[in-house]
Amino acid sequence: ELKKHRDLVVSRLNSMPGISCSNPKGAFYAFPNVEGTGMSSTEFANELLQEAGVAVLAGESFGQYGKGFIRISFANSTENLVEAMEKISSFVKSKT
Repeated sequence: ELKKHRDLVVSRLNSMPGISCSNPKGAFYAFPNVEGTGMSSTEFANELLQEAGVAVLAGESFGQYGKGFIRISFANSTENLVEAMEKISSFVKSKT
């Protein structure tokens, strides 16, 4: 089930302009790069929460190598993940 969720999240993230996401090898988190959106990861995370109601963590929370990335958990229901990906996609499109 987690593999299915991972594949859904990574695929959807990679279809969004300005976002690229490698396939995670472990745990249940995706760590996409959001630099192509023109926002810092902190700006992205804060604005996504304020405007779309989706909570993610800014990569800077994990040290200097997290700059430009956000962390998304895919340990949730398929329905919630689909809804979150739709909200993130709409948010990204509104910023480009």
